[in-house]
Amino acid sequence: MNVPNIVNMKITVYEIREDEREAFRRLAGNLKLEIVYVSAPLNDDTVQLAAGSNGVTILGYSKVSAGILGKLKDLNINYLSTRTIGYNHIDLAAAKRLNIRISNASYGPYGVADYTVMLILMSLRKYKQALFRANVNDYSLTGLQGREMKDMTIGIIGTGRIGSKVIDNLSGFGCRILAYDTYIDGNVKAEYVSLDTLYKESDIISLHVPLFESTSQIINKNSLSKMKEGVILINCSRGELMNIADVIIAIEHEKIGALALDVFENEEGIYHFDRRTDILKNRDMAYIRQFPNVIMTQHIAFYTNSAVDDMVSCGVKSLISLIGEGRADTEITYRV
Repeated sequence: MNVPNIVNMKITVYEIREDEREAFRRLAGNLKLEIVYVSAPLNDDTVQLAAGSNGVTILGYSKVSAGILGKLKDLNINYLSTRTIGYNHIDLAAAKRLNIRISNASYGPYGVADYTVMLILMSLRKYKQALFRANVNDYSLTGLQGREMKDMTIGIIGTGRIGSKVIDNLSGFGCRILAYDTYIDGNVKAEYVSLDTLYKESDIISLHVPLFESTSQIINKNSLSKMKEGVILINCSRGELMNIADVIIAIEHEKIGALALDVFENEEGIYHFDRRTDILKNRDMAYIRQFPNVIMTQHIAFYTNSAVDDMVSCGVKSLISLIGEGRADTEITYRV
């Protein structure tokens, strides 16, 4: 991304994480920026901290409503970036009405793609059960027999940057790879099929689509009924892609043979926080994690040093490009 030379630019960073500070420090020095750091999300109580800024950048816990956008407008702030790929936490329709330009983040697909393959292998080889046994010195084999990737048909739903990289990673395992997307990419090394065919023929299904109205809860009672008995499901995308009540029933009735989740519906306020001494109110999360064939991690598939640097860089440079050039590669308001 080409970055114009703009002097005396000030950016307010909300939800600053400690792992981001060094990347922000480097950018501030290289680009001659003034950066204000705010650990809290952007909300009614913190919006005034951005006064005098040319733009603001946030993470996913900032709920940017029409009211918040209006307050940014009152502060003469017309540019906002989110250091996340997802942008459901921003009212894009209100941003368009107010002529506030919005951009999201872009980072390499490698971390999530690698993590997806890891979860597939852990599910196939029953790693969770083996780990639990080893922790109590039970080294028996009964119930731990796994399966080999070469014998599997793996269905990838969504062949964008991450889904296509997952397919690249899987291509060396000798498995059959099916793919579904509304756009067929001729460079993807997989067999594109209908969604129903993918459900019917896949031993393993991995989700790599963004959260839209059309993809919300695509894994539900109806779609599960079309899948193989003992299907393995992987979700490193968005928790809301699954109707978790239907998924739980499918696990209880052994329709689902294994489930690996790096995301979960209503994970906000839980994942990425230390909640060891707190009462957690997400009952589905508490219940589903106790199954021996369910692996759950705390939304960390993206979390690599390269991805964090990319998210910070994109969050800052997209603001500078919007302000200085009137465009940015990751601008999203046009999608409204």
